[in-house]
Amino acid sequence: MPLIYKICPDALWREAEAAGRFSGAPIDLADGYIHLSTGSQLRETAAKHFAGQPGLLLIAVDDGRLGEALRYEPSRGGALFPHLYATLDTKAIRWVQALPLGRDGLPMTPEDIA
Repeated sequence: MPLIYKICPDALWREAEAAGRFSGAPIDLADGYIHLSTGSQLRETAAKHFAGQPGLLLIAVDDGRLGEALRYEPSRGGALFPHLYATLDTKAIRWVQALPLGRDGLPMTPEDIA
């Protein structure tokens, strides 16, 4: 199954792990869905929305476990972004890793770290 990703502050994600579900970050709650990114969208999302923010995690989600609540919808420039219209069950998580900041203050995605 393809992976999609959520960038999340460590403390917020640790609360979700304890609860067994992630209801969303403040922007997700305001928009009514959980914002996710595909692998090819990850670097742009990290730079645009998370620059200069330490203590981030990258959460890999198995999109096949999200069902009909997952929709790919047009966003920036017409690209289709995954949006989850439900809480994210932590059982759909494949892995979680730290997303450190590079010297430029931008989060380093896995391809930057490799």
